[in-house]
Amino acid sequence: MLRYILSRFAQAVLVMFGVSLLIFYSLHLTGDPAAVMMPPGSSQQEIDNFRHAMGFDRPLLWQYGHYLTGLLHGDLGLSLRYDQPVTELIAQRVPATLLLAVSALAWSTLVGLLLGLVSAVWRNSVWDLLARLFAFSGQAVPVFWLGLLMIIWFSLHLRWLPSSGYGTFSHLIMPAISLGAYYMSAIARLVRASLIDVLAQDYIRTAQAKGLSSWRILIRHGLRNALIPVVTVQGMYFASLLGGALVTEIIFAWPGIGRLAVQAIQNRDFPLVQAIVLLAALVFVVVNLIIDLLYVVLNPRIRL
Repeated sequence: MLRYILSRFAQAVLVMFGVSLLIFYSLHLTGDPAAVMMPPGSSQQEIDNFRHAMGFDRPLLWQYGHYLTGLLHGDLGLSLRYDQPVTELIAQRVPATLLLAVSALAWSTLVGLLLGLVSAVWRNSVWDLLARLFAFSGQAVPVFWLGLLMIIWFSLHLRWLPSSGYGTFSHLIMPAISLGAYYMSAIARLVRASLIDVLAQDYIRTAQAKGLSSWRILIRHGLRNALIPVVTVQGMYFASLLGGALVTEIIFAWPGIGRLAVQAIQNRDFPLVQAIVLLAALVFVVVNLIIDLLYVVLNPRIRL
């Protein structure tokens, strides 16, 4: 186990090194970074002064070394728009995005598991049809359209929930539902397909021949093995939710990382954009490692 963790950690370090290299050089592929970062209409003198202040007049290898040294010390640079350390800006926005992502994943997982379970157990029944229709609707409706409909109905007409903002549970309900609808549908469909396949295995028939109760067979022997592929996509979904809640955060004025990224792009704040992309890559790497370790817990037959 320890050897496996160390090897995966070494792979994660190499991946993050490659991502940092890609992020750094992608800025220079756009042309003169000083001219790109400066506001339109800046004079050549202002661009030259900015280029010298940022070190863009130094050799490219020196610039990357300086950038990598800062990363190793937790220094992601200074925001050009806010004139604050990038780490502080991101730290202020991470709790909001984390709360939204966890809430969306929690309700979508519970509802998706229930729909998939009902659909698989009562396959080809009216309950299966209703569960699949509900699941398909979540994938068919775009996130932005669902969010706008919820604002119009629950905020403007019924006045039950605030249309935007952050701070209370009522502010969280609509963004979490809007963000998690697609993932609920995907989880329901995956659970249904995986559980149907597991229930057709020989060891399920053996358990039935031994006289075990149907619910014990379903939960202990069926659902546990059916959850292995679900865990894989759950990790990817969570990482995607953390890095991809951009549309939802804009619609509901949610002060998270996605909204900060849009503002950084609009303001040509490349140090902040680089840091957010690097954070998203780090989330995917860490989640992948956690998923691999969870495999052994769910299925002891898997060896690292």
